[in-house]
Amino acid sequence: MPHFTLNITPQGPMLNAAIGVSRERRSALTIAKLQIPQTVPIRALIDTGASATCIDPSALLPLQLTPTGIATVHTPSTKSNEPSEHEQYDISLIVPAAANQPPLVLHILPVICADLLSSQGFHALIGRDVLSQCIFIYNGPAGFFTLAY
Repeated sequence: MPHFTLNITPQGPMLNAAIGVSRERRSALTIAKLQIPQTVPIRALIDTGASATCIDPSALLPLQLTPTGIATVHTPSTKSNEPSEHEQYDISLIVPAAANQPPLVLHILPVICADLLSSQGFHALIGRDVLSQCIFIYNGPAGFFTLAY
């Protein structure tokens, strides 16, 4: 089973990844003979409290995407009982693995656009939508985490 192990940073379980257009968008651009945007490198925090993956708009902008929907979101900082609404986008997610192992590639992943992330030093929260396809081990006493898929 492909996997990688990284040290836990002061911010938590952080990893490097890349986002790109979804498989469907890539196909549509290819058929229309239009340029496919380059993948965008991101820094991401694994967040078991997030039900869905969230991406900062600064990382989504170079992909030239249009929203695919609206998602309602409750966060610990939500000030009322009413959830906030955020645009949703379909992307692809690529997470590199350890040497000689294939990366984790999700060809279509609906994500929520959340603009609170880059100011905190990362571009994404990896939520349980991605973690549901993985084994995630957080070894706090030893200071590392492992992600297998």
